[in-house]
Amino acid sequence: MKAIGSLLDQNKPDFKKSLENSQNLLHKFGKLADETKLGGGIKNIEKQHEKGKLTARERIEKLIDPDTEFLEIGLFAANGMYQEEGGAVSAGVVVAIAQVSGKLCLIVANDATVKAGAWFPMTCKKNLRAQEISIENHLPIIYLVDSAGVYLPMQDEIFPDKEHFGRIFRNNAVMSAAGIPQLAAIMGPCVAGGAYLPIMSDEALIVEGTGHVFLAGSALVEAAIGEKTDNEALGGARVHSEISGVTDYKMPNDDACIAELRSLMSKIGRGNHNHFDRIEAKSPKFPADDLLALIPQDRAKPYDMYEVLARIVDGGEVDEYKADYGKTIITAYARIDGWAVGIVANQRAVVKNAKGEMQVGGVIYSDSADKSARFIMNCNQKHIPLIFFQDVTGFMVGTRSEHGGIIKDGAKMVNAVANSVVPKFTFIVGNSNGAGNYAMCGKAYDPRLIFSWPTSQISVMGGAQASKTMLSIRLASMKKAGGEISAEDQRSMLAEINNRYNEQTGPLYAAARLWTDGIIDPRHTRQIISTGIAVADHVPEIPKFNVGVIQV
Repeated sequence: MKAIGSLLDQNKPDFKKSLENSQNLLHKFGKLADETKLGGGIKNIEKQHEKGKLTARERIEKLIDPDTEFLEIGLFAANGMYQEEGGAVSAGVVVAIAQVSGKLCLIVANDATVKAGAWFPMTCKKNLRAQEISIENHLPIIYLVDSAGVYLPMQDEIFPDKEHFGRIFRNNAVMSAAGIPQLAAIMGPCVAGGAYLPIMSDEALIVEGTGHVFLAGSALVEAAIGEKTDNEALGGARVHSEISGVTDYKMPNDDACIAELRSLMSKIGRGNHNHFDRIEAKSPKFPADDLLALIPQDRAKPYDMYEVLARIVDGGEVDEYKADYGKTIITAYARIDGWAVGIVANQRAVVKNAKGEMQVGGVIYSDSADKSARFIMNCNQKHIPLIFFQDVTGFMVGTRSEHGGIIKDGAKMVNAVANSVVPKFTFIVGNSNGAGNYAMCGKAYDPRLIFSWPTSQISVMGGAQASKTMLSIRLASMKKAGGEISAEDQRSMLAEINNRYNEQTGPLYAAARLWTDGIIDPRHTRQIISTGIAVADHVPEIPKFNVGVIQV
C-alpha cells in the first residue's frame, strides 16, 4: 500500500487561479441547473397544479426515501437544441437513480410542463439511456407517465429507426424477459404507441381524472371513424380498471399513486448482490475542496494526477501496478467509499522513463498502453470495477512511435476496454481527445456512468490544432476560387473558427447530446462512484471475460 498526495499551498498564485476558474464554472453550471429544473417554467408548473397534478420533480421527491438524494442522469439533455420549436428543456423527461423503499431503482418521469411531455428525438435518446442503465445493472425501473406522445412535426426523427421510439417498447419486453422489475404509473395522458410503455410493464397504476391511456384520443377517433366520445370515457381510470382490465390499480390522486408505488417497491426481492468487495470506508487523506484547485485553467499546463486521486480514494492509499513503467498512465488498486476499485488515470505531469527519456503528460505511449491493457485484464480476472479518469490529449505520434508499434499497443488497450465485463465508470476531468477518448473508456465503450467535470473538453483534437487545420482548408478553398485574404481577415476567421470549436467541445455541448450523463461538481465524484458500484452490484452474474485476439 502506498500513500499518495501532499498538502497544497493555498497561497500559491496557481492554486488561487485554478480555484477561481473552477468556482466560476460551477456557479455558471449551477445557475443553469436551477433554471433547467424549472422545466417549462413557473406558469406551466402552476397549470400542472391547477389540474390537480404534481410536477415530475415533485413526484420524484415524494417517491424516493426521506432524507435521500437522487443521482440525475441527463439534466442538460437537449440544452440549446430545438430552438425553432421553442426548445425542450431537459428533453422533457427527468431520469434519476434513487432509493425507493430501501431499494435502488431507476425513475423515468415525463415532464408535462415541457411541451405537454411530448417526445422529441432527444427525449427518445434519454429514455433509451435510462433503459440501458436498467438493463446493464439489472435495476428495477419506475415510469411516471404523463405525455402527449410523439412531437409530430419531428416524427421522422423519432418514429421508424432502430434507436427511435419503438426501441423503448422492445426494451420493455426484453427487460421483462430478463426479470428486471418494471412499474408504471399513468399520471396524465398516455397516447398512441406510448400507451404500450406502461402496459408492457409488470404492473400499471392509473390516476383517476388525470390519467388517460388510449391508442387514439377522442379527436382522432372522431376524425377516423366518426365516433363522438371524450378522453375519460375512451380511456380513463374507470374504463381501464373496471371494463378493459388494461390497468391494475386505480388511484384517486398523485399522492396515493406514489404511496402505492412505494408499497409495491417494498415487496420486491433484493436479488443477488456481493459481486464486488466492500469494507468499511475511510475518508480521503486530503480535503475534497482541493479538487477545485488542481486542474489548471490552461489546458497545456501539467499537473500531478496523484494529487487528484489522493482526494478521492480512501485514506489516500493505493496499490500501484507497474509504478515505474508506462508512467503517463497511473494504474492502481484502491478503495473508494470502501469499494475495491481499479483506477486507470492519465498522468498530466511530465515524466521520465528508465531510459532517461522525457514523456509528455496526458499522452498515451506504447509502454503506458501496454501496461493499461494488462491492468484492465487483471481487474476483469479479479472482478474489480474499473474507474477511468480522463485527461488525455491522444496517443504519441511521430516516426519513433510508429516504428515502435504504437497502433498495435493502442489496439491492445482498446481491445481490453471494449471486452471488459466488470463495471466501468468514466470521469472526464480535462481533455478527452481523439483515440485517447476511446482507450480511456469514452461513451462508445459502455461505461455504466460517464460524467464530466466543468473543466472538461471533448474533441477529436486540441482546439488550437483543429482551428488552424480548419482555417488552412478554408483558405485553400478561397484561394482556389481566386480570392485574396488579408492577414487581418485570417485572424478574424481563426477567432471565429476557434470560438465555434470551443463551444462544440465544451462539457455543456456534450451533456446536451448525452455524450455524457451530466456535468458534476468534482467534489461529488467519490459518492457517484460509490452509488454506481452499488447499482452495478444488482447483476445476477458477471459474464466470462474474453478478449479474443490480442495484438502482440
